[in-house]
Amino acid sequence: MPSFDVVSEVDRSEVKNAFNQAEKELAQRYDFKGADASIELVGDNVQVRANSEDRVLAAWDLMVGKLARRNVSLRHFDPGKVEHSGQAARKMAIAIKEGIPTDKAKQVVKAIKDGGYKVQASIVEDSVRVTGKKKDDLQEVISFLRGKADDLELSLQFKNFRD
Repeated sequence: MPSFDVVSEVDRSEVKNAFNQAEKELAQRYDFKGADASIELVGDNVQVRANSEDRVLAAWDLMVGKLARRNVSLRHFDPGKVEHSGQAARKMAIAIKEGIPTDKAKQVVKAIKDGGYKVQASIVEDSVRVTGKKKDDLQEVISFLRGKADDLELSLQFKNFRD
């Protein structure tokens, strides 16, 4: 039976490229001189550090611009609050989110069922597997979910399309 998986994954290579570009620009920009601003990519987190809250937010905004240019959805990033980090330093941790949370996966399955498509949708770990008898039905579901991604507040990708 034909099937595909609905996933929410971030392209790590694009994130790394955006990070490298932002890091280079931080080192060169005049408004960041003396601010001790830095951006670090640590596993599933981005750490932004500077000597003031404004500089931390400006550095993160710089990173957001680089991510947007590389078509990386900002829905994968969960910025935290700016915190004190030592004497005059500030830092902010931004978590990189991947996978579809269970409550959102249930919403995806419900939306597919409410759409009246002749397919079966089931939750598999942090993705949703959609199975149907016809490829055309699956393609209709894909276009339906692309339209619903904003309502679900997710960045969706469709993988493992099988015959």
